[in-house]
Amino acid sequence: MAHAQISKYLPPDINPTQAAIAYGCRALPKLNEELQSEDLLTRQKALVALYDLMHDPEHVYTAIRIGCLESLKHLLKDPNDLVRIKTAEVLYIMATHNVGRSLVGGWSAQSLRSPGPTGRYELACRENLHLAFKHLAQLPAGAKGIVNSSLIPSLVWKLQREEEGIQELLLDTLAACLMEDATEALASQVVPLLKEKLLSANSNVRSKAAQALIAVSIPLEGKNQVWQHDVIPILVHLLKDKEEEVQASAAGALMYVTVTTKGKYAALDTEAIRPLLELLHSSLSKARLNAIKVLTMLAEAPEGRKLLQSHVPTFRALEEDTSAAVQQAAQIAVKVIEWKP
Repeated sequence: MAHAQISKYLPPDINPTQAAIAYGCRALPKLNEELQSEDLLTRQKALVALYDLMHDPEHVYTAIRIGCLESLKHLLKDPNDLVRIKTAEVLYIMATHNVGRSLVGGWSAQSLRSPGPTGRYELACRENLHLAFKHLAQLPAGAKGIVNSSLIPSLVWKLQREEEGIQELLLDTLAACLMEDATEALASQVVPLLKEKLLSANSNVRSKAAQALIAVSIPLEGKNQVWQHDVIPILVHLLKDKEEEVQASAAGALMYVTVTTKGKYAALDTEAIRPLLELLHSSLSKARLNAIKVLTMLAEAPEGRKLLQSHVPTFRALEEDTSAAVQQAAQIAVKVIEWKP
């Protein structure tokens, strides 16, 4: 028979590590109060509950409106490892939503500028923080906010000191931010650092470093620094990389660098035409497109045009490519190669 004995175990749907969530509109204000509690366990449970709620964009908007960001900013400096890790996770989840990306204005730049401990707990915290910055930078407003907050020198400084996995996130963030403004990065000697990353054994790092160089090479000063630091021979070498993504990214960087006369002749001197012609048969449409554009740039030099005249049929064949952008680029390339003074 059933009896009235009370079980000593918690109900199966109760999470002892998560704070109880108040009903309705009181849920987030109550959690915000608990985030500011002096009791460590209360703060930890509130963060776990907040993490689950932040998957909903409506809750993200409400959290920003009631001031949760200020509480989270202070918790990034909390002496407890778990609190810092969960705080960074909450910020990362908030940054995955469009409405949450407006939080960049509330972040403390000090969280990036200070080197901090290097233990495995701090590594997890920094990784989540940089994931948040990566998501923020995906929108022009977020990238502009990072640039306007003068965080670019700190990101460049971190690039030479962080773990390899975090370096990939930093390179993604830099590539997006430098599209907005590369001035601070160029003043922070980003080109020699990216040159070093092009030689990494990690193919993802090589590819992302080349993508960052694309953004760096948009302004004239960036093109000149890439030429001055002898990065072009490395980019030409990467055209023969075993990873197609690396090849495509290297060709994209060369596409901008070879706009200048110095860049054109530096690429010709390193015999870039042969690997670029081989790249025209790549399975990646962006690799074919970038290669065509680089070859078009090189064809503007008399020496390059002379070398490419025998390869016009290859470009003619690409006018029937499945990609409309490749077709158009091939037509322009043929006109430049066949041009006569």
